[in-house]
Amino acid sequence: MNSTKQYTPLCWLSALGAGGLTVTFFIYLNFLVPHKGVPMATFEYAFSVLKRGDWLSLTAGFALAGIALFALIHLFLLLRVIRKHSAFQKTDAYHQLRNSTSEVTLMAIPLTLTMTINVLFIVGAVFIPGLWSIVEYLFPAALGAFILTGTFAVKIFLEYFTRILSRGDYDLDANNNLSQMISIFAFTMVAVGFAAPAAMSKTLAIEAIGTLGAIFFSSIAILLILIKLTIGFQSMLKNGISPEASPSLWIMIPILTLLGITFTRLLMGFEHNFEHHVPKMGFLVLTAVIVSLQLIFGKLGYFVMRQNRYFDTFVFGKKRSVPSFALICPGVAFMVFWFFFIHFGLVHTGIVGKYTLLYFLLLLPGVYVQIKTLYYFFVLSSKFSLFGFGRGADKLEAA
Repeated sequence: MNSTKQYTPLCWLSALGAGGLTVTFFIYLNFLVPHKGVPMATFEYAFSVLKRGDWLSLTAGFALAGIALFALIHLFLLLRVIRKHSAFQKTDAYHQLRNSTSEVTLMAIPLTLTMTINVLFIVGAVFIPGLWSIVEYLFPAALGAFILTGTFAVKIFLEYFTRILSRGDYDLDANNNLSQMISIFAFTMVAVGFAAPAAMSKTLAIEAIGTLGAIFFSSIAILLILIKLTIGFQSMLKNGISPEASPSLWIMIPILTLLGITFTRLLMGFEHNFEHHVPKMGFLVLTAVIVSLQLIFGKLGYFVMRQNRYFDTFVFGKKRSVPSFALICPGVAFMVFWFFFIHFGLVHTGIVGKYTLLYFLLLLPGVYVQIKTLYYFFVLSSKFSLFGFGRGADKLEAA
């Protein structure tokens, strides 16, 4: 990313992917390490198991190392892309982007910044002793941060969508992909952020604000899914999908994960704070529906990319394309929600016993997807020389 001319807002996806991989390592801690009485694994629980000297100690150590590594990578790439975006705003290319359908790519900014809030929250919880004892004082700050990124996302989207509606210059044939759904991705990321304090806080006002914020942004996302999914598939069925934008077929995977986690957290909040009993089978139905849809979009996207020789061309081939970083988030999202499905859909309902042989076998697909995602992240990082070395020349083609 040495040249401003080669910059595109989709460069933020590199930092977003690293942030998502941070979450995948936290998932091991959160679901495998016991943390009775606390809604998420914290420093006290994570480091206490390190002394046990068993498989769980190795798992906790592996997860903590992964969280630390990818949180640092996320912050490194975030600072780098912020600097590039600041320079990009002073160019004519930026003003041209603001008057084209590519303006929607600016939604990658609030999307990534919201991920940063989640990453910092995870790092603080697992590496700062006693932080959870003052978490009720931190939740208002987190809500404030989500309000800021949510407002930023709404502002970008309304400016873009208002211009499109008033001018009527949206080219359906040229947008023969689902890349426009990055706006939905951003709104669902904000929604899941609001849902965290809604599920974990013991203060009614915080829980209520978190709940209403999560419902507000989820409602926007669901409405836009109905609109943009219909338009996107209509254009693709007429014109086929552009090979470079093939990964956009996978964008529904992270969107579904974020909506699934949002609704799961809201149900938990209703149960813990409003004493509203949620049937266990409700969690099974919710998580199973989400995973089923993810599998459909996952298979469809993979077959199309294989047909278009996407991996041979843009991942392992000589061509560089910034949207290839969109491959990371679907892998992250599937792994994360697969663990939600196992624990809330199968363990919570008593269908599968925790720590049994079947339990560990069922976790393997999620682990496999995480490993493949890590592999592709480092392949792309080398190709684009994100860390100053690799087989690429540190160039990102404008999308």
